[in-house]
Amino acid sequence: MPLTELQIRNAKPRGKPYVLSDGGGLQLEIRPSGNKLWIARFPIEGKYTRRSIGNYPDLGIRAAREKHLEVRAKAQKEPAPTDLFSAVAEEWYARNIENVRAPSYARTTLIRLEKHILPSLGEIPVNQITPAKVLKICRVFEDVGKHETASRIKIIVGQVMRYAIITGRCENDPTAPLKNALAPRRPKHFATLTRKEDVQRLIRAIDAYQSPMVRLALFFTVYTLGRPGEIRHAEWSEIFPERKEWIIPGEKMKMGRPHVVCLCEPCMDVLNELRILTGHQKWLFPSARGDGRPMSENTIRVALRTMGFTNDEICPHGIRAMGSTILNESGLFPGDVIERALAHSEKDAIRAAYDRSLHLESRFRMMEWWGDYIFNLRG
Repeated sequence: MPLTELQIRNAKPRGKPYVLSDGGGLQLEIRPSGNKLWIARFPIEGKYTRRSIGNYPDLGIRAAREKHLEVRAKAQKEPAPTDLFSAVAEEWYARNIENVRAPSYARTTLIRLEKHILPSLGEIPVNQITPAKVLKICRVFEDVGKHETASRIKIIVGQVMRYAIITGRCENDPTAPLKNALAPRRPKHFATLTRKEDVQRLIRAIDAYQSPMVRLALFFTVYTLGRPGEIRHAEWSEIFPERKEWIIPGEKMKMGRPHVVCLCEPCMDVLNELRILTGHQKWLFPSARGDGRPMSENTIRVALRTMGFTNDEICPHGIRAMGSTILNESGLFPGDVIERALAHSEKDAIRAAYDRSLHLESRFRMMEWWGDYIFNLRG
């Protein structure tokens, strides 16, 4: 039965809060302090929620009933919190990126989400995000020449929206009509050395570098042509000396698939020397601070600068470009063998599996040739 003013005035506080029901989900909560609080209780997506709508006697019984109907009607029109872009993005990231993709990739994706995307789209329900809203964010970066960032933002939003589609939160991907709306990304070329005399200058400078562990990290980078992040996070448990392989788990790789690195004989010599220094630790190249973390991401870059190589000559990622260029120009190895050795993506999943088995022997021969080429430059 509906409450009366007399019932409300006579309701006394107890040791614990208790409620008096007015019907239809409107309740009056009596607190131990003596305060009387109006509560609107109603279902949203099958689950009941409670919202405070005011105190008695500031809000009388008639006004409380009107407020209850108003709040309830408004709540039915509001999007469920799980349908907001921020909630969908958080779920997508946890399932598909965090602890699934390479740490550097996951970190970069999270930064782009939090810094560039969520401030504009976070509080919008996914079924209300339009191509124009996505394009507006991308244009901010295009207008200042950051075409790569603009493209990456579109890609991330598209991935989140497609996740929203398969989880039943919306029906359309607003990034699909933007296929030709953005300026093409300019190819990213890393500074590198390709002339034999310049490469020899680099190798001899590494050979003379004073820090033993950094010298070995530089040579390991050259001999394996690994990405800087893969080198830094290399673990001894991933090294199989009897097979001369370094097997990088999928979660550390850019494309999320395990990768076999063929280790040439000079690289095995580097590992044998390194094992004396760090073989008792987790990382091949631990932090000099002894804090259990891997080597700093700036270590290789600083070493190159210390040896006198400018940022326009070569950068850490440019070592891969150096190897790729020399291997291709040698004319001795098929391009797809070189691409597979560098763990470049293969869009065709069947071909990718075929390449992994077919090219392993060819890759071993190629990396031995590369190892001999570099070793002979040491003079």
